[in-house]
Amino acid sequence: MSEIICPHCHKAFTVDESGYAAIVQQIRNHEFDKEIHSRLEALEAEKKNAVDLARTQTASSFKDDISKKDLLISDLRSKLEAKDQQTIIAVSEAVKKVTDQSVEKDLVIQDLKNRLELKDKEMQIAIQDAVSEKNTQLTDLKNRLDNNETQHKLELKTVAEGYETRLKLQEDEVERLKDFKLSQSTKAIGESLEIYCHNEFDRIRSVAFPRAYFEKDNDASSGSKGDFVFRDYSEDGTEFISIMFEMKNEADDTAVKHKNEDFFKKLDKDRNEKNCEYAVLVSMLEADNPLYNDGIVDVSHRYPKMYVIRPQFFIPVISFLRNAAQNSYTYRKELEIIKAQNYDITHFEENLNDFKKDFDRNYRLASDKFLTAVEQIDDTIKKLEAIKKNLLGSENNLRIANEKADKLTVKKLTKDNPTMTAMFENL
Repeated sequence: MSEIICPHCHKAFTVDESGYAAIVQQIRNHEFDKEIHSRLEALEAEKKNAVDLARTQTASSFKDDISKKDLLISDLRSKLEAKDQQTIIAVSEAVKKVTDQSVEKDLVIQDLKNRLELKDKEMQIAIQDAVSEKNTQLTDLKNRLDNNETQHKLELKTVAEGYETRLKLQEDEVERLKDFKLSQSTKAIGESLEIYCHNEFDRIRSVAFPRAYFEKDNDASSGSKGDFVFRDYSEDGTEFISIMFEMKNEADDTAVKHKNEDFFKKLDKDRNEKNCEYAVLVSMLEADNPLYNDGIVDVSHRYPKMYVIRPQFFIPVISFLRNAAQNSYTYRKELEIIKAQNYDITHFEENLNDFKKDFDRNYRLASDKFLTAVEQIDDTIKKLEAIKKNLLGSENNLRIANEKADKLTVKKLTKDNPTMTAMFENL
């Protein structure tokens, strides 16, 4: 229902959606017609002003041309009257000249009339085109407004129908659950909730959770057990999430009404004993408590990683926790790969540094040995140079000895020995 205030009496009255829409449509059509009428009047006024302006300008131009021709004729006549008519030939020529100018004047006037008619036709065509274009624009605008209004109505109708359908389904589901709960015993009610959750999971297991484990918890070796355990695994077989489920329900006519928080401690204990990361209580208890009727309730402030849900949020909470854990696992794997790459880089750098150190040591050793060999070669060169020098000195002595031998004669040998001299002379 919509409230409308009368502009005259200032009293408020309400109308339904159809009446309100009719009033809005009526006002919109009236305003649209009024706008079209005002625009058409503006176009007609613009057209009239354009025609009047064109006619005024053409008439003014025509009058100016006539005035110029009249002045020319008057000037010629005054000149003819002022002069002495000397010869008839001059007069005839003047008259002929005036006649030719008059014919030219008529031609100019006719040309101006033709131009004026042509401009008038062009103006009429331009005005008709402008009016046609404006009408086309107005038609398009009206069509778009009608289309937008129709589309808006269809969207509102679709939303309303969808809301009514969901509301009807929820009401039917509430009634079905009420009838179902009334027809079951307390134990059967609890077991029916477990069966419902198990069937819901099996319905999408192959599509949404192909590698997941979801079975009843039958291990009571620690003294207690939960209802169901969910575990999911990556492609390489690594477990990346685990959830302990507890299902609680009771008949409406039960004498002692339980609360959800009565089961938090046991659920947390079962979660720790079965090494599960999360704990979820699927509960139909406290049906009138708005805290548990608005969606997934996080009670991690009481017990770590614990949530309370209604049965309709059973699959969504699994998907929510599983996707978050899978993303976290993916990030951890990527981080491990990055760490391994960093380790490989660090190890490579260490090997490179070791190689550089060994190479530097071998280089220094080779350099030292090279320098030692160079020094030894220098010493050897020095020794060879000394030997060379000695050999050169020995050669010089041999040359001197040879020269002395070449100069040795018998006369020189027997110079101071009379006996030998006498013997050689006898020979």
